[in-house]
Order: sequence, then structure tokens, then C-alpha cells
Amino acid sequence: MVRRIWWLTVVSLLAIWSLLPSSHVGAAASGKLEIFSWWTAGGEAEGLKGMFTAYQKAYPGVEIVNATVAGGAGTNAKAVLATRLTGGDPPDSFQVHAGLEVQKYDPPKYLEPLSGLFKSEGWEKVFPSGLLDLLRYQGNYWSVPVNIHRANVLWISKQVFSSNYLAPAKTFDEFFKLADTLKAKGIVPFVLGDKEGWEAGHAFEAVLIGTLGADGYRGLWTGKTAWTDAKVTQALNTFKRMLTYTNSDHAALTWDGAGQYLIDGKGAMEIMGDWEDGWFQSKNFTGYGWASPPGNAGVFDALSDSFAMPKAARNRTNAQNWLKVSGSKAGQEAFNPKKGSICARTDCNQALFNAYLQSSAKDWAKDALVPSVIHGAAAFESWATKYKDAMALFVTSGDVAKTQAALQAACKDAGVCK
Repeated sequence: MVRRIWWLTVVSLLAIWSLLPSSHVGAAASGKLEIFSWWTAGGEAEGLKGMFTAYQKAYPGVEIVNATVAGGAGTNAKAVLATRLTGGDPPDSFQVHAGLEVQKYDPPKYLEPLSGLFKSEGWEKVFPSGLLDLLRYQGNYWSVPVNIHRANVLWISKQVFSSNYLAPAKTFDEFFKLADTLKAKGIVPFVLGDKEGWEAGHAFEAVLIGTLGADGYRGLWTGKTAWTDAKVTQALNTFKRMLTYTNSDHAALTWDGAGQYLIDGKGAMEIMGDWEDGWFQSKNFTGYGWASPPGNAGVFDALSDSFAMPKAARNRTNAQNWLKVSGSKAGQEAFNPKKGSICARTDCNQALFNAYLQSSAKDWAKDALVPSVIHGAAAFESWATKYKDAMALFVTSGDVAKTQAALQAACKDAGVCK
């Protein structure tokens, strides 16, 4: 009889436990959770903190270790992460751009496949099919997307444009006329901060799109468009001319340092991803506007940040719960409005987002989508690195023929071009 009463008590307790809200269940979790990212700038850091808050609400007993490595686009973080993975000392979860960038980390060897988690969480129903295609590599999902960013945005100083009765240029010819007008007034027309080496390649993506169009740009990464094409030559010559209108201290500045020119009213335009929207918010700056770079109207240069889980993660349960929060509606609504990005999910409350992000969500739904190479979507990391290095060198050399040859060789080395 005592044994039967004991068993009924256990069953009753288990039944009660199963009915408790998830926040109470999460309260039982303990230990640590190390999250690795490169989000340290204003807007980025606030967004990550928002998702940390969402996690700790569900799992208050877990201590989060914020392992960030400064450097835009992960320029420094990726090398540190690769060393940690191969050395058997990985973080519990780490940031990776959705797309072919994951190949860098040899997923079958080092990463946990997440297809089962996608199924159990119902993510295939709430993430767009195009994003799901981008996330698949060798038949599996390896990371959970937290957002969608747009790379091809022309940010402008409203003060500079309104006081000079100007409007954003729709063509490159208009851009150069505008730049001459601004330069004559002592204003930096096109601000750039390329200290970390990736920023020039980022801006050049928009020039390629504006010159080749969406299909021609996509073809650069599939072999359908040759890097020796006359339009690539044209794009390089256009970018070379654009660089003559930049700030003299560009090599000493990061992207946000360049953005300060817009805040101070000393610069007019910057081509940068929409994390700049989050950065402007962190600076309490409202005097910014946005437009498509010349020739980019109707094209959305896309990238997505995501989180992966190493097979050797020390705190596996906490890491799995982090991925669940990352892919959840609550987690993405806590993260994206501050980060300056839109949700990867299709069911977020748009009222939580500012005017720019609401416009971005509408464009994401209707524009032609192309993948960013600098941000891991278009090409393997080795190829993307060669592209980045070629464009960083171009800023100082201005050698169109040599740069075009280097880009063609990189495509050939990647096995895409003949």
C-alpha cells in the first residue's frame, strides 16, 4: 500500500510539473551559457542584450557569458572561433551568417545538425522558403536565423540634403553631379570607413548591383556572369570615381566612425547595411534618411545572422534553449527593433518596428532578392575573403585591370568560373 501511494504521488507531481508554464520549467535550468558574437557597436549590443533578457526571463538560473570579439562583419571573430572549434574549446553557441559561410566550420565534423529542432519548433512554417534554402547545407540546417538585414542602403544626412535642396541620386550620373555640388560646399559627399578591410567590398556590392542588375549580379556567384564582363569593368571604374569623393581619414575609421560624419552634418551619404539604423538609434540621432543606392531600386541585397551549436558545447541543454529563444517570436521581437533588422520569422508584430524597418519588411516581401558576398550568403568563406581582399587593395591601388583579374581568378579558384 505504501509503495502504491508513493507511486501515485510521483505520478501526480509529474502531471502537475507538465502543466507548469515554460518560464517555471526554465527556472530549473542552471549553469552557464557562453554566446559568441561580434556584436559590440551601438544597436548591435542593445539588440543582443534584448535577446539575453528574453532568455533569462525563461531561464533565470543560467548565467550568460557574453563572449564578443569586436570587428564588423566578424573580421576578427571568425579567426578566433575557428581556432576554438578546432582546438576543442568552443563556445556553447556562436554567430554565423546564414548561407555558405557555414562551410568554413566543417559542419559535419564540428557542428550539431539542427533539422530536428527546426521540425519540433515548427520553424519551417514561419521562416520564408528562400531563407530555409539558404540555411540548408549538405542536407541539414546548421544554424537558427534571428534576423534579415539589407546590405544595399544609402544612408543620408537629412540636414545636408534639405539645407542644400537636394534629393538622393537614382543613377550614377546623378550621384556624381550631386557629389560635385556637395564637394564644392565643403561637405564630404560619400563617407567611408574601411579600417577593417570589408567595408569597401560591402559598398562595391551595391555598385555591382546598380550596374549589372539583379540577375547579372547573381550570376557572378554562379558562373553565369563572368568577372571579365565589360559591366564589371564599368562598375570598377564607377567605384574608383566614387572613392575620389570620400573622407581623407577613411582608412582610420570603422563603418560607425564614418557614420559620425552624417551625425555631425559634415558628410552626406554612406552605403552601409541597415544595422546603421540601430546604431543611429543608439546615438539618439533622428536626422537620417535612406534610399536605394544608384541603380538598386527594387533589389534587396540580403543577409541573415544566425546561431549555431558546436558538437562539443559544454552546456548543451542551455545552448539548445538559446537556439529555441533565438528562433522564437518573443526572442526576435526583443532583438530586431534594437539591432536595426527585421525578423527572420514572418509573424512578428510590425508595430514594434520604426519607419525604416517597416519599409524594409515591405521591400523584403516584394523586391528581387540577391545574396551578399561580404556577409556570407553568396559564396564560400575562402572566395568571399579573396573578394574582400581584392576590393580593400583596390581602394589604395585603383588598378581596375589588376583587380578584375584578381576577382576572376578567385572565382576560378572556387571552381565556379572556367
